[in-house]
Amino acid sequence: MQQVQAVVALAKGEPVQLATINVPDPGPGEAVVEVQACGVCHTDLHYREGGINDDFPFLLGHEAAGVVESVGPDVTGLEPGDFVVLNWRAVCGDCRACNRGEPWYCFATHNATQKMTLAEGDLAGTELSPALGIGAFAEKTLVAAGQCTKVDPSARAAAVGLLGCGVMAGLGAAINTGNVGRGSTVAVIGCGGVGAAAIAGAALAGAARIIAVDIDDRKLETAKRMGATHTVNSTEVDPVEAIRSLTPPPDGTGHEGGADVVIDAVGRPETWKQAFYARDLAGTVVLVGVPTPDMTVPEIPLIDVFGRGGSLKSSWYGDCLPSRDFPMLVDLYQQGRLDLDAFVTEEIGIGDVEAAFEKMHGGTGSEAVLRSVVVLR
Repeated sequence: MQQVQAVVALAKGEPVQLATINVPDPGPGEAVVEVQACGVCHTDLHYREGGINDDFPFLLGHEAAGVVESVGPDVTGLEPGDFVVLNWRAVCGDCRACNRGEPWYCFATHNATQKMTLAEGDLAGTELSPALGIGAFAEKTLVAAGQCTKVDPSARAAAVGLLGCGVMAGLGAAINTGNVGRGSTVAVIGCGGVGAAAIAGAALAGAARIIAVDIDDRKLETAKRMGATHTVNSTEVDPVEAIRSLTPPPDGTGHEGGADVVIDAVGRPETWKQAFYARDLAGTVVLVGVPTPDMTVPEIPLIDVFGRGGSLKSSWYGDCLPSRDFPMLVDLYQQGRLDLDAFVTEEIGIGDVEAAFEKMHGGTGSEAVLRSVVVLR
């Protein structure tokens, strides 16, 4: 066992703290990773606010890259010195989803069996709940070996670590869940980190028209840099009408038009309803923004669900398979075809996480914050 510094949330709504924690030596199927960089994601803030569950105290952080320090007995295909991106979908290989060839829907993903604990003070020995089974706002963390995805070791840790959650969620919402392809028309509602990644994914897939929708002009400017061809400020115009006007139907068809794929990266009833009506007939809605437990499906006539046809989908982690998608996307980044550096707004220290939470909504002056990234090595 060893002791390291880490960021923990001790109680609902309270500022996070820097604390000393105990990291056990890896047991069977486990690995200890020396964290090099970890993005500050909205999910971490949701954990702090009690929006995920109430299993406090939490060890926050999950969008991370680092180097494997040690592995437990029976671990194969992973060894000390490997550069990895951490993932929270270490597939089991034997559930119904895995057995039918859809491991990205795995019902029994793996986390480390042993628990990291607080090392000092009145709460010494208290078990920590690692965010998404990772807990990477720490100098070192204990994970299941399957949560370590090996990638090109020459890649920038602060950039590729973001594939561990938000950037993969957005890219996958477009490419995997939405099946965006050459010539598709796409609208993305909400242009924070996940929405910006969905725009980048649509551009990478060859979409002909990519419409970015947000209430913040700074985020819309960022969206254009990520590949949006058109922007809509939904405080100024009706976003549904704006999307339809930018994706008109062929003359004489008699329907209203709309995008082939509309991605809701906000996750609110209002934005999901906008996405529903902004898609073309037989179009696809992808929900990748995460709703809170109290939210309900908006009231929509069932005849509209039937009459518009198409697909209403949720995108879990971008429907990714880390072992397949992470190395491919890192290779595209290294080739200059996917600008992961553009998602890194700033690099910060491990003691600056609380300040990063404050910046999530306010931005930094004229610039919208996509990701603050804690750099440890």
